[in-house]
Formats: sequence, structure tokens, C-alpha cells
Amino acid sequence: MKREQMSMLAHADHPIAAPLDDESVRRLLERAVPRGDERILDLGCGGGEWLLRALAAHPGVRAEGVDVSETALAHAKEAAARLGVQERIELHHQDATAFTSPHPFDLVLSVGAAHVYGGLIPTLAAAGRHVAPGGHILVGDGYWEHKPSPEAVEMLGDFGDLPAVMDLVRAAGWTPVHGHASSRSELDAYEWAWTGSLAAWALDHPAHPDSAQALEAADAHRTEWLNVYRQSWGFVCLVLRRTVEDPDA
Repeated sequence: MKREQMSMLAHADHPIAAPLDDESVRRLLERAVPRGDERILDLGCGGGEWLLRALAAHPGVRAEGVDVSETALAHAKEAAARLGVQERIELHHQDATAFTSPHPFDLVLSVGAAHVYGGLIPTLAAAGRHVAPGGHILVGDGYWEHKPSPEAVEMLGDFGDLPAVMDLVRAAGWTPVHGHASSRSELDAYEWAWTGSLAAWALDHPAHPDSAQALEAADAHRTEWLNVYRQSWGFVCLVLRRTVEDPDA
């Protein structure tokens, strides 16, 4: 089974591909889309859930999404049609690191996709190239809530704790105007949904050639979560503005 297909199955019951509940997503978008007529870009949009929610809430918003997964973009296109917002969204099948646009955006999102750029700070640099003066970035990435084991660091990456992450963001020239650290409930709900949805699909399709692989992946992920990083890993989303605007931008 291809990784993107497995990801789609795992997120069937949790379409936001990050440990956030619906109310947290709503509040973050409310802060990041204050006017309701913004032009929005999502770098690494997956199935486009952030964009679709912004479009549904604000009839004046226009959106673009970039992702390498044809499967995810096809899902986003179908969902946009069901919601009646297909005329206000444009989807680009390409590597987000190579994306260019003739116009800037009022909001640039990259939630849970920092690995594409090699970390949080390179992600901010990439998003900053697309954001209009006075605009916002909405970024989401991991951090260590408690001291991790070497195995957890090897598995997930060399994050800092939350104060260290904030220091890096400010040093990169960005000021948080809103933020949300995922609760234990949100973190657990995401992992239970990820592993549960994938396992349920495997059990519902025992004759499928990928069934055993999907069930094994769900079991392995659940074991890693419970035994390696559940007690140490956290996730934070930040709504940012540039600390000092470029007068020539």
C-alpha cells in the first residue's frame, strides 16, 4: 500500500491531519482570517481540510493548496464540489518547496508539514516568501513537553521545548499573535483515530491484498505512540505576523 493511500485511510475519521479538535481549528482560523475576504495558501495541504473550512465559513475567501499527493488533491477537489466552493479554490500538484505565485497571500498555512522544508524555521522562511505585508502565517509543529528518550528523538526529530520553539520563532523575525498547544485529549484523540481508522479498514477488508500491511502499520504506530513518545511529545499551532515589515515588499 502506498504511503499516501495509508494516510488517507488513517485520517478518515480525523480529516485535520494534526492533533487538533474542531473547535481549536475554528478558533485558529478565526484569528488568522480576521476580515473574511483573504487570499489563503496552504503549503502541503493534503486533503485541503483547513482551506475547505475557511472557504465554508467565509464566502469572500479564495484559496490555493499545494501538495505532491494526487490522491489527497483529488479528495480535496471532490470535497470542494460537495461544499459548493470549487470556484474559489485552486489546487496545485507539485512540491511545495518549488511553488511560486504571481501574487502574495494574506494567510499562508503549513500545519504538520515542516518536514517538507527540513524544520520549523525553514518552513517560516518559505511561507514568508508568499505572505503579503501585514498578513499572517499559521504554522503547526511538534515540541517536547517533557524530556524525550533517545528513541523518541530518533523517531520524531530533535525538537526543542515550547519556550525554545518560541525563541526560535521570534529570532526568525515573527511575532505570535495567537497560539494553541494541543491538549492531552487532542493528542490522544488524534492517535486513537489514526490507528483505529486504519485498523478498522483492515478488519473490514480481510481479503484485500493490503489488509495485513495496514493492520500491521496500525499496530506498530500504536505501540510506538504508547511506549515511545506519548508522555513527551506535544504539538503547537501559532498565528504569526512579521515583527518588522519590509517597506519595499
